[in-house]
Amino acid sequence: MPAKTTRTEKLDPRLTRSAKRALQAAAAVAHRSVSEFVVESALSRADEALADRRTFGLNAMQWKAFRAALDAPPRPLPNLERLLKEPGFFDAGRIGD
Repeated sequence: MPAKTTRTEKLDPRLTRSAKRALQAAAAVAHRSVSEFVVESALSRADEALADRRTFGLNAMQWKAFRAALDAPPRPLPNLERLLKEPGFFDAGRIGD
């Protein structure tokens, strides 16, 4: 049996009466407490919302283009080069100018 994790954080959402009743009914149908039902549902939705930010799939042609982009030399960025060469605000010689 997996070890139980201790729940230490609390979330206290404000609901309408009808929303609370709907969650209670859904939890009862799922044979879960309202808390378990809400947490499981919210985590499932969170996984869906974050899925495209964690992994992405590429077909063979897309993978080849992706690799080519990674292997390509960096493009010149003259504005960034100029910015990096300029003395910073706190660099010697700039204070009190």
